[in-house]
Amino acid sequence: MQIAILLYDRFTALDAVGPYEVLSNLPQAQVIFAAERDGPVRADTGSLALTADARIADLPSPDIVLVPGGPGQAAMMSDGPVHRWLRNADVTSTWTTSVCTGSLILAAAGLLAGRRATTYWQAIDQLAALGAIAVRERVVTDGKYVTGAGVSAGIDMALTLAARIAGPQTAQAIQLGIEYDPQPPYDAGSPDKAPERIVAALRAGSRFK
Repeated sequence: MQIAILLYDRFTALDAVGPYEVLSNLPQAQVIFAAERDGPVRADTGSLALTADARIADLPSPDIVLVPGGPGQAAMMSDGPVHRWLRNADVTSTWTTSVCTGSLILAAAGLLAGRRATTYWQAIDQLAALGAIAVRERVVTDGKYVTGAGVSAGIDMALTLAARIAGPQTAQAIQLGIEYDPQPPYDAGSPDKAPERIVAALRAGSRFK
């Protein structure tokens, strides 16, 4: 089972690495980081890079496609090699998935038109404008399309996918293996729960400050 995780400049590392930790534990899984060019690809922090071991042109038919989000998503919205690869891969993929604003890239490629999908909370209106049925949920499944909300939701998305592929028992074993038992010190992980001043600051662009 070949799983292709797309990399591009200024992707968010956890969007890719969180699902990688889950999906790489599936039986017979071959997880490949892929980009337009092989070699290191910088994440949005600039200090971290993941290595693309393959070019997307060399992976025409992965079983699973996973598109992470990140600030670099804005540069991936125009039609080009990535969009063409996504459309071609989607013809034969068993699952086409995304995390965070990765769903905007899928939508811009024409793959989420009329489908239920989710994305990062600040991008939900953009997703709707691209033709998707935007849903404010942590993980949304519509046929073979599985989308996760912002960043950390990629782990939830991958566990949901693992259960669909290998069954709940395997998914639970993977969850236990990575000790994914969230107990955050604050209940501020959603704009519906976080203090209003923090929500306002993030909306104004003052991320994490």
